[in-house]
Amino acid sequence: MTDLPVLTFFTFLPPEFYIGLKPHLKLSDMKNLPLDPQLFVKNRQRFVAKMQPQSIAIINSNDELPTNGDALYKFKQNSDLYWLTGIDQEDTMVVLYPDNPDPKYREVLVLVRPNELKEKWDGHRLRKDEAYAVSGMGTVVWLDSLDALLQQWINEAANIYLNSNENNRKANLVPVKDYRYVQELKVRYPVHNYLRAAVIFKELRAVKTPEEIKVMQEAMDITEKTFRRLLKFIKPGVWEHEIHAEILHEFLRNRSAGEAYSTIIASGDRARTLHYISNNQECKDGEVILMDFGAEYGGYNADLTRSVPVNGKFSPRQRQVYDACLHLHNYAKSILRPGITIAKYHEMVGEEATKQFIKIGLLTEEQVKNQDPETPAYRKYLYHGISHHLGIDVHDLGPSFHQPIPVGAVMTIEPGIYIEEEQLGIRIENNIWLTADGNVDLMKNIPITADEIEALMAK
Repeated sequence: MTDLPVLTFFTFLPPEFYIGLKPHLKLSDMKNLPLDPQLFVKNRQRFVAKMQPQSIAIINSNDELPTNGDALYKFKQNSDLYWLTGIDQEDTMVVLYPDNPDPKYREVLVLVRPNELKEKWDGHRLRKDEAYAVSGMGTVVWLDSLDALLQQWINEAANIYLNSNENNRKANLVPVKDYRYVQELKVRYPVHNYLRAAVIFKELRAVKTPEEIKVMQEAMDITEKTFRRLLKFIKPGVWEHEIHAEILHEFLRNRSAGEAYSTIIASGDRARTLHYISNNQECKDGEVILMDFGAEYGGYNADLTRSVPVNGKFSPRQRQVYDACLHLHNYAKSILRPGITIAKYHEMVGEEATKQFIKIGLLTEEQVKNQDPETPAYRKYLYHGISHHLGIDVHDLGPSFHQPIPVGAVMTIEPGIYIEEEQLGIRIENNIWLTADGNVDLMKNIPITADEIEALMAK
Protein backbone atom coordinates (compact mmCIF):
# COMPACT_ATOMS: atom_id res chain seq x y z
CA MET A 1 0.00 0.00 0.00
CA THR A 2 1.47 3.32 -1.02
CA ASP A 3 2.72 5.81 1.50
CA LEU A 4 1.24 9.29 1.37
CA PRO A 5 3.00 11.88 -0.79
CA VAL A 6 6.41 12.92 0.45
CA LEU A 7 6.33 12.66 3.43
CA THR A 8 12.55 -16.85 24.58
CA PHE A 9 12.36 -17.34 20.76
CA PHE A 10 8.91 -17.18 19.25
CA THR A 11 7.08 -20.38 18.36
CA PHE A 12 3.61 -21.31 17.22
CA LEU A 13 2.44 -23.74 19.87
CA PRO A 14 0.40 -26.76 18.76
CA PRO A 15 -3.39 -26.41 18.97
CA GLU A 16 -3.63 -29.27 21.48
CA PHE A 17 -1.65 -27.21 24.01
CA TYR A 18 -4.18 -24.40 23.94
CA ILE A 19 -7.23 -26.65 23.84
CA GLY A 20 -6.00 -28.36 26.99
CA LEU A 21 -5.05 -25.12 28.73
CA LYS A 22 -8.13 -23.11 27.79
CA PRO A 23 -11.14 -25.41 27.61
CA HIS A 24 -13.53 -22.53 26.92
CA LEU A 25 -11.54 -21.02 24.04
CA LYS A 26 -12.16 -23.32 21.10
CA LEU A 27 -9.73 -23.24 18.20
CA SER A 28 -12.66 -22.44 15.90
CA ASP A 29 -13.18 -19.12 17.72
CA MET A 30 -10.08 -17.69 16.02
CA LYS A 31 -8.68 -17.68 12.50
CA ASN A 32 -4.95 -17.59 13.23
CA LEU A 33 -3.36 -20.28 15.35
CA PRO A 34 -2.73 -19.10 18.94
CA LEU A 35 0.36 -16.96 19.41
CA ASP A 36 2.96 -17.42 22.13
CA PRO A 37 2.00 -14.96 24.93
CA GLN A 38 5.69 -14.24 25.51
CA LEU A 39 5.46 -11.89 22.52
CA PHE A 40 3.18 -9.63 24.55
CA VAL A 41 4.97 -10.23 27.86
CA LYS A 42 8.16 -8.87 26.28
CA ASN A 43 6.33 -5.92 24.76
CA ARG A 44 5.04 -4.93 28.20
CA GLN A 45 8.51 -5.30 29.69
CA ARG A 46 9.87 -2.98 27.02
CA PHE A 47 7.14 -0.41 27.72
CA VAL A 48 7.55 -0.50 31.52
CA ALA A 49 11.31 0.01 31.15
CA LYS A 50 10.58 3.39 29.51
CA MET A 51 8.19 4.64 32.21
CA GLN A 52 9.27 7.20 34.79
CA PRO A 53 9.38 6.08 38.45
CA GLN A 54 6.14 6.20 40.44
CA SER A 55 4.05 6.17 37.28
CA ILE A 56 0.90 4.36 36.24
CA ALA A 57 -0.11 3.79 32.61
CA ILE A 58 -3.73 3.23 31.60
CA ILE A 59 -4.49 2.11 28.03
CA ASN A 60 -8.00 1.68 26.59
CA SER A 61 -9.43 -0.45 23.82
CA ASN A 62 -11.18 1.17 20.89
CA ASP A 63 -14.88 1.95 20.81
CA GLU A 64 -17.46 -0.11 19.00
CA LEU A 65 -18.61 2.35 16.35
CA PRO A 66 -22.16 2.59 14.93
CA THR A 67 -22.99 2.49 11.23
CA ASN A 68 -26.74 3.04 10.78
CA GLY A 69 -29.72 1.93 12.81
CA ASP A 70 -28.57 -0.55 15.44
CA ALA A 71 -25.66 -1.86 13.36
CA LEU A 72 -21.95 -1.59 14.20
CA TYR A 73 -18.80 -1.48 12.15
CA LYS A 74 -16.54 -4.50 12.50
CA PHE A 75 -14.56 -3.99 15.70
CA LYS A 76 -10.95 -2.93 15.28
CA GLN A 77 -8.79 -3.08 18.38
CA ASN A 78 -6.61 -0.21 19.55
CA SER A 79 -3.21 -1.11 18.13
CA ASP A 80 -1.29 -0.09 21.25
CA LEU A 81 -3.47 -2.19 23.53
CA TYR A 82 -3.13 -5.15 21.18
CA TRP A 83 0.66 -4.70 21.09
CA LEU A 84 0.70 -4.93 24.90
CA THR A 85 -1.74 -7.83 25.33
CA GLY A 86 -2.83 -9.65 22.18
CA ILE A 87 -6.43 -9.14 23.33
CA ASP A 88 -8.85 -8.42 20.49
CA GLN A 89 -12.00 -7.66 22.48
CA GLU A 90 -13.94 -4.46 23.14
CA ASP A 91 -14.27 -2.87 26.61
CA THR A 92 -10.72 -3.84 27.54
CA MET A 93 -8.11 -1.86 29.50
CA VAL A 94 -4.51 -2.35 30.59
CA VAL A 95 -3.10 -0.85 33.79
CA LEU A 96 0.68 -0.90 34.23
CA TYR A 97 1.97 0.24 37.63
CA PRO A 98 5.46 -1.24 38.09
CA ASP A 99 5.98 0.45 41.49
CA ASN A 100 2.72 -0.82 42.99
CA PRO A 101 3.47 -1.96 46.58
CA ASP A 102 1.34 -5.03 45.89
CA PRO A 103 3.17 -7.07 43.22
CA LYS A 104 -0.09 -8.73 42.18
CA TYR A 105 -1.30 -5.45 40.71
CA ARG A 106 1.80 -4.28 38.85
CA GLU A 107 0.20 -5.24 35.57
CA VAL A 108 -3.55 -5.68 35.32
CA LEU A 109 -5.78 -6.66 32.43
CA VAL A 110 -9.33 -5.33 32.64
CA LEU A 111 -12.16 -7.12 30.80
CA VAL A 112 -15.90 -6.74 30.55
CA ARG A 113 -17.67 -9.26 32.78
CA PRO A 114 -19.21 -12.02 30.61
CA ASN A 115 -22.99 -11.87 30.36
CA GLU A 116 -24.80 -15.09 29.51
CA LEU A 117 -27.69 -13.41 27.69
CA LYS A 118 -25.42 -11.08 25.69
CA GLU A 119 -23.28 -14.04 24.68
CA LYS A 120 -26.34 -15.72 23.16
CA TRP A 121 -26.52 -12.78 20.77
CA ASP A 122 -22.94 -11.62 20.28
CA GLY A 123 -20.82 -14.64 21.08
CA HIS A 124 -18.27 -15.72 23.64
CA ARG A 125 -16.33 -13.23 25.80
CA LEU A 126 -13.00 -14.03 27.36
CA ARG A 127 -12.81 -15.59 30.81
CA LYS A 128 -9.85 -14.82 33.08
CA ASP A 129 -7.98 -18.04 32.33
CA GLU A 130 -8.43 -17.53 28.61
CA ALA A 131 -7.16 -13.96 28.79
CA TYR A 132 -4.11 -15.12 30.72
CA ALA A 133 -3.33 -17.72 28.06
CA VAL A 134 -3.48 -15.05 25.35
CA SER A 135 -1.68 -12.20 27.13
CA GLY A 136 0.45 -13.78 29.86
CA MET A 137 -1.12 -11.33 32.34
CA GLY A 138 -1.78 -13.14 35.61
CA THR A 139 -4.04 -10.51 37.16
CA VAL A 140 -7.35 -10.00 35.38
CA VAL A 141 -10.16 -7.92 36.89
CA TRP A 142 -13.65 -7.13 35.64
CA LEU A 143 -14.35 -3.65 34.33
CA ASP A 144 -17.19 -3.05 36.79
CA SER A 145 -14.80 -3.50 39.73
CA LEU A 146 -11.95 -1.32 38.43
CA ASP A 147 -12.82 2.12 39.83
CA ALA A 148 -12.22 1.31 43.49
CA LEU A 149 -8.85 -0.28 42.70
CA LEU A 150 -7.80 2.48 40.33
CA GLN A 151 -8.50 5.25 42.82
CA GLN A 152 -6.05 3.76 45.31
CA TRP A 153 -3.37 3.16 42.70
CA ILE A 154 -3.61 6.63 41.17
CA ASN A 155 -3.48 8.29 44.59
CA GLU A 156 -0.22 6.44 45.26
CA ALA A 157 1.34 7.36 41.90
CA ALA A 158 2.90 10.67 40.92
CA ASN A 159 2.49 10.40 37.13
CA ILE A 160 -0.25 9.07 34.86
CA TYR A 161 0.55 7.88 31.32
CA LEU A 162 -2.47 8.15 29.01
CA ASN A 163 -2.73 7.32 25.35
CA SER A 164 -3.76 9.29 22.27
CA ASN A 165 -3.51 8.86 18.53
CA GLU A 166 -0.56 11.12 17.70
CA ASN A 167 -0.64 10.69 13.94
CA ASN A 168 1.34 13.15 11.83
CA ARG A 169 -0.63 12.34 8.68
CA LYS A 170 -4.17 13.10 9.77
CA ALA A 171 -5.78 14.92 12.68
CA ASN A 172 -8.36 12.89 14.60
CA LEU A 173 -11.41 15.04 15.36
CA VAL A 174 -13.61 12.16 16.55
CA PRO A 175 -14.04 12.09 20.37
CA VAL A 176 -12.82 8.52 20.75
CA LYS A 177 -12.42 6.66 24.02
CA ASP A 178 -8.77 7.70 24.55
CA TYR A 179 -9.67 11.40 24.48
CA ARG A 180 -12.79 11.00 26.58
CA TYR A 181 -10.75 9.13 29.18
CA VAL A 182 -8.13 11.87 29.34
CA GLN A 183 -10.87 14.39 30.08
CA GLU A 184 -12.47 12.13 32.69
CA LEU A 185 -9.26 11.52 34.63
CA LYS A 186 -8.21 15.16 34.58
CA VAL A 187 -11.51 16.05 36.23
CA ARG A 188 -11.11 13.34 38.88
CA TYR A 189 -7.36 13.79 39.45
CA PRO A 190 -6.57 17.38 38.42
CA VAL A 191 -3.19 17.84 40.13
CA HIS A 192 -1.40 14.71 38.94
CA ASN A 193 1.33 14.94 36.32
CA TYR A 194 0.07 13.55 33.00
CA LEU A 195 2.48 12.00 30.48
CA ARG A 196 2.14 10.85 26.86
CA ALA A 197 2.16 7.10 26.36
CA ALA A 198 2.20 7.69 22.60
CA VAL A 199 5.84 8.80 22.75
CA ILE A 200 6.86 5.42 24.16
CA PHE A 201 4.70 3.45 21.74
CA LYS A 202 6.13 5.36 18.79
CA GLU A 203 9.68 4.47 19.78
CA LEU A 204 9.06 0.83 20.69
CA ARG A 205 6.62 -0.26 18.01
CA ALA A 206 9.01 0.96 15.30
CA VAL A 207 11.46 -1.75 16.37
CA LYS A 208 10.18 -5.24 15.62
CA THR A 209 11.33 -8.14 17.79
CA PRO A 210 12.12 -11.60 16.36
CA GLU A 211 8.83 -12.75 17.91
CA GLU A 212 6.92 -10.12 15.96
CA ILE A 213 8.79 -10.96 12.76
CA LYS A 214 7.66 -14.58 13.10
CA VAL A 215 4.04 -13.45 13.04
CA MET A 216 4.65 -11.01 10.19
CA GLN A 217 6.31 -13.75 8.17
CA GLU A 218 3.10 -15.78 8.42
CA ALA A 219 1.24 -12.83 6.88
CA MET A 220 3.91 -12.59 4.14
CA ASP A 221 3.69 -16.31 3.36
CA ILE A 222 -0.10 -16.21 3.02
CA THR A 223 0.29 -13.21 0.71
CA GLU A 224 2.81 -15.16 -1.38
CA LYS A 225 0.42 -18.11 -1.78
CA THR A 226 -2.27 -15.68 -2.85
CA PHE A 227 -0.11 -13.97 -5.48
CA ARG A 228 0.94 -17.29 -6.97
CA ARG A 229 -2.73 -18.28 -7.18
CA LEU A 230 -3.56 -15.04 -9.00
CA LEU A 231 -0.91 -15.66 -11.65
CA LYS A 232 -2.80 -18.82 -12.61
CA PHE A 233 -6.16 -17.04 -12.62
CA ILE A 234 -5.59 -13.76 -14.46
CA LYS A 235 -6.44 -13.63 -18.17
CA PRO A 236 -8.13 -11.22 -20.58
CA GLY A 237 -11.81 -10.78 -19.76
CA VAL A 238 -11.52 -11.42 -16.03
CA TRP A 239 -12.95 -8.66 -13.85
CA GLU A 240 -11.16 -6.82 -11.09
CA HIS A 241 -13.71 -7.93 -8.49
CA GLU A 242 -13.15 -11.57 -9.49
CA ILE A 243 -9.45 -11.19 -8.73
CA HIS A 244 -10.38 -9.56 -5.43
CA ALA A 245 -12.58 -12.56 -4.62
CA GLU A 246 -9.66 -14.93 -5.26
CA ILE A 247 -7.57 -12.94 -2.81
CA LEU A 248 -10.19 -13.06 -0.07
CA HIS A 249 -10.70 -16.79 -0.48
CA GLU A 250 -7.00 -17.59 -0.29
CA PHE A 251 -6.55 -15.35 2.74
CA LEU A 252 -9.35 -16.93 4.74
CA ARG A 253 -8.50 -20.51 3.83
CA ASN A 254 -5.01 -19.88 5.26
CA ARG A 255 -6.29 -18.53 8.61
CA SER A 256 -5.72 -14.88 7.78
CA ALA A 257 -8.04 -12.46 9.56
CA GLY A 258 -8.60 -10.93 6.12
CA GLU A 259 -7.25 -7.90 4.32
CA ALA A 260 -4.61 -5.74 5.97
CA TYR A 261 -6.18 -2.79 4.10
CA SER A 262 -8.60 -2.18 1.23
CA THR A 263 -7.32 -4.23 -1.69
CA ILE A 264 -6.40 -2.39 -4.89
CA ILE A 265 -7.01 -4.21 -8.20
CA ALA A 266 -6.40 -1.63 -10.92
CA SER A 267 -6.09 -2.59 -14.57
CA GLY A 268 -4.90 -0.26 -17.29
CA ASP A 269 -5.18 3.48 -16.69
CA ARG A 270 -6.87 2.94 -13.31
CA ALA A 271 -3.46 1.93 -11.92
CA ARG A 272 -2.49 5.61 -11.89
CA THR A 273 -5.00 6.20 -9.08
CA LEU A 274 -2.97 5.25 -6.03
CA HIS A 275 -5.84 4.18 -3.80
CA TYR A 276 -8.27 2.88 -6.42
CA ILE A 277 -10.53 0.42 -4.56
CA SER A 278 -13.64 0.25 -6.76
CA ASN A 279 -12.32 -2.98 -8.32
CA ASN A 280 -15.28 -3.16 -10.71
CA GLN A 281 -13.89 -3.06 -14.25
CA GLU A 282 -12.89 -5.65 -16.82
CA CYS A 283 -9.19 -6.47 -17.30
CA LYS A 284 -8.50 -6.22 -21.02
CA ASP A 285 -5.97 -7.81 -23.32
CA GLY A 286 -2.83 -5.69 -23.53
CA GLU A 287 -3.28 -3.97 -20.17
CA VAL A 288 -1.05 -4.22 -17.11
CA ILE A 289 -2.91 -4.82 -13.86
CA LEU A 290 -1.58 -3.35 -10.60
CA MET A 291 -2.49 -5.38 -7.50
CA ASP A 292 -1.80 -3.96 -4.03
CA PHE A 293 -2.91 -6.30 -1.25
CA GLY A 294 -1.73 -7.97 1.94
CA ALA A 295 -2.89 -10.48 4.52
CA GLU A 296 -3.40 -9.79 8.20
CA TYR A 297 -2.31 -12.57 10.53
CA GLY A 298 -2.26 -12.49 14.31
CA GLY A 299 -2.81 -8.73 14.27
CA TYR A 300 0.22 -8.04 12.01
CA ASN A 301 0.18 -7.10 8.33
CA ALA A 302 1.80 -7.75 4.98
CA ASP A 303 1.80 -5.16 2.18
CA LEU A 304 2.56 -6.38 -1.35
CA THR A 305 2.28 -4.74 -4.75
CA ARG A 306 2.84 -6.44 -8.08
CA SER A 307 2.06 -5.35 -11.64
CA VAL A 308 1.42 -8.11 -14.19
CA PRO A 309 0.31 -8.28 -17.84
CA VAL A 310 -3.32 -9.32 -18.21
CA ASN A 311 -2.48 -11.57 -21.17
CA GLY A 312 0.62 -13.03 -19.51
CA LYS A 313 3.19 -11.21 -21.65
CA PHE A 314 4.56 -7.68 -21.26
CA SER A 315 4.83 -5.61 -24.43
CA PRO A 316 8.37 -4.34 -25.10
CA ARG A 317 7.47 -0.89 -23.75
CA GLN A 318 5.65 -2.28 -20.72
CA ARG A 319 8.67 -4.42 -19.93
CA GLN A 320 11.00 -1.45 -20.30
CA VAL A 321 8.97 0.52 -17.76
CA TYR A 322 8.63 -2.51 -15.49
CA ASP A 323 12.38 -3.11 -15.49
CA ALA A 324 13.01 0.56 -14.70
CA CYS A 325 10.64 0.29 -11.73
CA LEU A 326 12.34 -2.90 -10.56
CA HIS A 327 15.71 -1.15 -10.84
CA LEU A 328 14.40 1.60 -8.56
CA HIS A 329 13.07 -1.03 -6.15
CA ASN A 330 16.44 -2.76 -5.96
CA TYR A 331 18.30 0.54 -5.66
CA ALA A 332 16.04 1.65 -2.81
CA LYS A 333 16.60 -1.67 -1.05
CA SER A 334 20.37 -1.21 -1.36
CA ILE A 335 20.41 2.19 0.37
CA LEU A 336 17.69 1.67 2.99
CA ARG A 337 19.67 1.04 6.16
CA PRO A 338 19.32 1.80 9.87
CA GLY A 339 20.45 5.35 10.54
CA ILE A 340 19.28 6.92 7.29
CA THR A 341 16.39 9.38 7.44
CA ILE A 342 13.36 8.94 5.21
CA ALA A 343 13.98 12.46 3.91
CA LYS A 344 17.51 11.62 2.71
CA TYR A 345 16.39 8.23 1.42
CA HIS A 346 13.59 9.77 -0.66
CA GLU A 347 16.02 12.35 -2.03
CA MET A 348 18.43 9.63 -3.17
CA VAL A 349 15.69 7.50 -4.73
CA GLY A 350 14.37 10.60 -6.50
CA GLU A 351 17.80 11.23 -8.02
CA GLU A 352 17.96 7.64 -9.27
CA ALA A 353 14.39 7.89 -10.60
CA THR A 354 15.40 10.96 -12.59
CA LYS A 355 18.20 8.97 -14.28
CA GLN A 356 15.85 6.09 -15.06
CA PHE A 357 13.14 8.36 -16.44
CA ILE A 358 15.63 9.98 -18.80
CA LYS A 359 16.77 6.52 -19.86
CA ILE A 360 13.24 5.33 -20.74
CA GLY A 361 12.25 8.57 -22.47
CA LEU A 362 9.97 10.14 -19.88
CA LEU A 363 12.25 13.10 -19.16
CA THR A 364 14.93 15.03 -21.05
CA GLU A 365 18.17 16.44 -19.72
CA GLU A 366 16.79 19.91 -20.48
CA GLN A 367 13.67 19.32 -18.38
CA VAL A 368 15.78 18.19 -15.46
CA LYS A 369 18.15 21.14 -15.84
CA ASN A 370 15.24 23.60 -15.70
CA GLN A 371 13.20 21.85 -12.99
CA ASP A 372 11.96 23.57 -9.85
CA PRO A 373 13.92 22.01 -6.94
CA GLU A 374 10.75 22.15 -4.84
CA THR A 375 8.87 20.02 -7.39
CA PRO A 376 11.43 17.83 -9.18
CA ALA A 377 10.52 16.75 -12.70
CA TYR A 378 10.48 13.05 -11.81
CA ARG A 379 7.45 13.60 -9.59
CA LYS A 380 5.21 13.82 -12.64
CA TYR A 381 5.66 10.06 -12.93
CA LEU A 382 6.36 9.07 -9.30
CA TYR A 383 4.13 11.09 -7.00
CA HIS A 384 4.18 9.21 -3.71
CA GLY A 385 6.63 8.25 -0.99
CA ILE A 386 8.82 5.19 -1.42
CA SER A 387 8.57 3.58 2.02
CA HIS A 388 6.60 3.50 5.25
CA HIS A 389 6.78 1.56 8.50
CA LEU A 390 4.74 -1.66 8.67
CA GLY A 391 3.48 -3.75 11.58
CA ILE A 392 0.24 -3.90 13.55
CA ASP A 393 -0.81 -0.86 11.53
CA VAL A 394 -0.18 -0.80 7.79
CA HIS A 395 1.22 2.71 8.17
CA ASP A 396 2.86 1.78 11.46
CA LEU A 397 4.45 3.96 14.11
CA GLY A 398 7.99 5.15 13.54
CA PRO A 399 10.32 8.14 13.66
CA SER A 400 9.46 11.29 11.78
CA PHE A 401 10.66 12.22 8.31
CA HIS A 402 13.95 13.72 9.48
CA GLN A 403 14.82 11.23 12.24
CA PRO A 404 17.03 8.16 11.69
CA ILE A 405 15.30 4.84 11.00
CA PRO A 406 16.15 2.45 13.86
CA VAL A 407 17.62 -1.03 13.75
CA GLY A 408 14.71 -3.48 13.74
CA ALA A 409 12.27 -1.43 11.67
CA VAL A 410 10.12 -3.14 9.05
CA MET A 411 9.71 -0.93 5.99
CA THR A 412 7.93 -1.21 2.68
CA ILE A 413 9.85 -0.48 -0.52
CA GLU A 414 7.40 0.54 -3.24
CA PRO A 415 8.53 2.77 -6.10
CA GLY A 416 6.09 3.27 -8.95
CA ILE A 417 5.97 4.72 -12.44
CA TYR A 418 2.68 6.21 -13.67
CA ILE A 419 2.37 7.42 -17.27
CA GLU A 420 -0.89 9.13 -18.20
CA GLU A 421 -0.10 9.24 -21.93
CA GLU A 422 0.37 5.46 -22.00
CA GLN A 423 -2.49 4.60 -19.62
CA LEU A 424 0.06 2.66 -17.60
CA GLY A 425 0.83 2.36 -13.90
CA ILE A 426 3.44 0.04 -12.43
CA ARG A 427 4.40 -0.35 -8.77
CA ILE A 428 6.56 -3.03 -7.14
CA GLU A 429 6.54 -3.49 -3.37
CA ASN A 430 8.24 -5.78 -0.86
CA ASN A 431 8.56 -5.60 2.94
CA ILE A 432 12.04 -5.39 4.48
CA TRP A 433 13.29 -5.95 8.05
CA LEU A 434 16.28 -3.69 8.77
CA THR A 435 18.77 -5.44 11.05
CA ALA A 436 22.28 -4.62 12.24
CA ASP A 437 23.52 -7.34 9.88
CA GLY A 438 21.71 -6.06 6.80
CA ASN A 439 18.27 -6.12 5.23
CA VAL A 440 16.04 -9.18 5.44
CA ASP A 441 13.51 -9.27 2.60
CA LEU A 442 10.42 -10.85 4.16
CA MET A 443 8.99 -11.31 0.64
CA LYS A 444 12.10 -12.72 -0.99
CA ASN A 445 10.23 -15.81 -2.20
CA ILE A 446 7.51 -13.88 -4.02
CA PRO A 447 8.12 -13.69 -7.80
CA ILE A 448 9.20 -10.21 -8.80
CA THR A 449 11.06 -10.16 -12.14
CA ALA A 450 9.24 -9.91 -15.45
CA ASP A 451 10.67 -13.29 -16.50
CA GLU A 452 9.40 -14.99 -13.33
CA ILE A 453 5.93 -13.51 -13.71
CA GLU A 454 5.62 -14.39 -17.39
CA ALA A 455 6.85 -17.94 -16.81
CA LEU A 456 4.33 -18.59 -14.03
CA MET A 457 1.46 -17.05 -16.00
CA ALA A 458 2.31 -19.29 -18.97
CA LYS A 459 1.88 -22.50 -16.95
